[in-house]
Amino acid sequence: MNLIIDVGNSRVKMAVFNKSELIHYEIFTYENLLKEALALIENYKCKQGIISFVGPIKKNEIIVLESKIDLIILNSETKLPFKNCYSTPKTLGVDRIALVSSAVKKFPNENVLIIDAGTCITYDFLNSEGLYFGGGISPGLQMRYKALNTFTEKLPLLEPSFPSNYIGDSTVSSMHSGVVNGVINEIDGTIKKYKEKNQDLTVVLTGGDVNFLSNRLKNSIFAIPNFLLEGLNRILTYNLD
Repeated sequence: MNLIIDVGNSRVKMAVFNKSELIHYEIFTYENLLKEALALIENYKCKQGIISFVGPIKKNEIIVLESKIDLIILNSETKLPFKNCYSTPKTLGVDRIALVSSAVKKFPNENVLIIDAGTCITYDFLNSEGLYFGGGISPGLQMRYKALNTFTEKLPLLEPSFPSNYIGDSTVSSMHSGVVNGVINEIDGTIKKYKEKNQDLTVVLTGGDVNFLSNRLKNSIFAIPNFLLEGLNRILTYNLD
């Protein structure tokens, strides 16, 4: 059994895979990371695992995990199932590395655009020859709402909500229209740009806001919530093989 840990910007995701099959999945706060990980190791008899983190994690937690299982700490030196053509490979986020690894496994020999709609919205392009070139990073839904509240005197902090009308007739509805429609138009526009140069393009949408956004995009996409976890498992098995 493989233990997969993804420490993100706002929460921790943890999963157990039996080879390529996801058999357990949960989300929790940073404070419970070690407790939950040790419980899964015990309950599922995990022998190996992988951890990626863009969020905070304590050094002693890594030490404890390494004493329990064979643990890969994902970084720029980890062996990967694709060729990284990023001009600054050491700065490439481990979350993006995992997403591209998942695309190699699930969509071999295809041009793939992976869109991760989470704290940030990331765009990553992998071509049909297994070459990764990069993409883009922009603020996610929550970050945009928080920015409106933080950098103004009177705008409230709102939770994402799909606007009933494109034209907002109040401050609140105008904020929803600006943020949500702005994100949707950004994503649709980005997909269009990539399709202009790559006619046979597979588009994957994943991340925390996948369910909120997936049915509202004009373009045809694959909505895959656990794409990153599948990518981490792919990297782990690739290194074990």
